[in-house]
Amino acid sequence: MQHATPRGSAPVGVSRARRGSPPWVWGSHSSPAAAGGAARARQRGAGGGPPHPATSAAATSALACPEPDAGSDGEARETTDPSAVPASETTSPEPLRIGSILPTTGTLAFLGPPEIAGVDLAVNEINAAGGVLGQDVTITHRDSGDTTTDIATQSVTDLLSQNVNAIVGAASSGVSKTVINQITGAGVIQFSPANTSPEFTDWDDNGLYWRTAPSDVLQGRTLGSYIMECGAQTVGMITLNDSYGTGLQGNIQETVEAAGGQVVANEMFNTGDSQFSSQVDAVAAAEPDAIVLISFDEAKSIIPLLTAKGIDPSTLFMVDGNTSDFSADFDPGTLEGAQGTIPGPFTGTAFQDALATVNPDLTSYAYSGESYDAVTLIALAAEAAGSVDGTAIAAELEGVSKDGTKCYDFAGCVTLLRDGEDIDYDGISGPISFDENGDPTEAAIGIYRYDADNRPQPSRSEVGQL
Repeated sequence: MQHATPRGSAPVGVSRARRGSPPWVWGSHSSPAAAGGAARARQRGAGGGPPHPATSAAATSALACPEPDAGSDGEARETTDPSAVPASETTSPEPLRIGSILPTTGTLAFLGPPEIAGVDLAVNEINAAGGVLGQDVTITHRDSGDTTTDIATQSVTDLLSQNVNAIVGAASSGVSKTVINQITGAGVIQFSPANTSPEFTDWDDNGLYWRTAPSDVLQGRTLGSYIMECGAQTVGMITLNDSYGTGLQGNIQETVEAAGGQVVANEMFNTGDSQFSSQVDAVAAAEPDAIVLISFDEAKSIIPLLTAKGIDPSTLFMVDGNTSDFSADFDPGTLEGAQGTIPGPFTGTAFQDALATVNPDLTSYAYSGESYDAVTLIALAAEAAGSVDGTAIAAELEGVSKDGTKCYDFAGCVTLLRDGEDIDYDGISGPISFDENGDPTEAAIGIYRYDADNRPQPSRSEVGQL
């Protein structure tokens, strides 16, 4: 049960202090000034009369969110020369085989490139350091699609036939729900870099499901608290009706109401829907101070409907499923001042440069660090176990994530392991520190603000614990 908090303050477990770039960020992020500034005030008629006709459907009270303060001086990560890694005294007759089910089609396809790049970079670095238990790691990528298809099931069937030991993915919580029993029932690790549904915390998965993305309990608390800090009294919501959308919506609403706010509308839609006018009309008619849009690629259809209703973009708040680059989709200025959250610290420039060695065309880095960390942790746990068996690896994942000597890349961590030391891997995505359910217990939530080109720019970072 969540304790009520005063308006503008944070629920227990969310730090309101601005953290800048957390200390575990690899390199620094040179943050351009996020455009938009303070929320634009709405003009009303004299004497508190009706709203100005140009914004008649928009919210009736101005928001004043904190100014962007993303920081620019993250601490560089310590790295180890891969050529200096001692050889493994324990060898495996079989290589560590990793598969992935990450989206190259469907409503989350925009997340595929950075996630796949993170996986590939980790595999390259592991193999440059001599691999796992004397063998190079192999990676096989397959598409996850979305919940409107059975692509994920087909991909998992194919990967299991190739005797993979672990599968990285899916990105979508809804997709993962369709394959988690198939994967873990086969004794294979499922490790998602982006699943945020709270349902996975207590899933009966034989200890084989893990994730580097924090539960939406944290993202929901952070976004709800931030909206209240911006001065909103009322909130309208448009929500994807699946485990991801409803879970995130519930946590946002709980936080808003605990802080004294009110959710005046929550309109649902289903995956595969193409018409959203009724949801937009209902939310606009409620005249909320702020609007939260919880969707995936459907945002490309919903946002124009909102702006056509006169909704000021500075009152629009988005989430990790749709906070992406819309510069090629909308006219300049369409989203200027809108904000969104993505779990994880801001990606440092050194890590971005490293990702460019495997995919020079990346324009988004969402969940790239979480994907990199997933592969690195699987490899380190295999070394700790002295085995590439999925169950054996899973038994070591919590241990390599905490309560040992701090280390920051595969080469450095595996050197410590081979010297007989316990390790605590702190990754690109944060300190991680798994609990017994396979959830990270501490994470950063990045808040992004859209510039005039409809690109999200780092604004603030909030750190919280679960």
